Amino acid sequence: MKSTSTAKATFEGSSSTPNKLTVHEDRNIATLAHFGGVIGCIPSGIVYYLYRDRGAFTEQESREAFNFTLLPTIIIVVSMLLTPLPLVGWIFGLIAALLWSYLALMSLIAGIKVNKGNPYQYRANTMLFDRLLSRR
Repeated sequence: MKSTSTAKATFEGSSSTPNKLTVHEDRNIATLAHFGGVIGCIPSGIVYYLYRDRGAFTEQESREAFNFTLLPTIIIVVSMLLTPLPLVGWIFGLIAALLWSYLALMSLIAGIKVNKGNPYQYRANTMLFDRLLSRR
């Protein structure tokens, strides 16, 4: 039998500060924040929370996307909850469908522009997230 000598491995901890994003990563993650608007405000909120200090473009664009998608997402969820109401439920279903279609279309347009490296501002942005933060 051979005897194997064991060398002590040195382990290093990870840095507590996250690495800055490269230009390519910054653009891709900012694009993801806008494309995520197709399913509501949660993807852009997550991107903003996780990457806001790692890339200026990502911070700017994920905040813009979150501001734009927050209010429509709330309205869509409330409308979907009200669709079972007799006689008027179909109106809420129609509102939710139309609003989601608008939200998805605008998010895709914004994502395409941002993927090219251009900043995007939504025309009908209520800036709800910024307003809620300013009240603190």
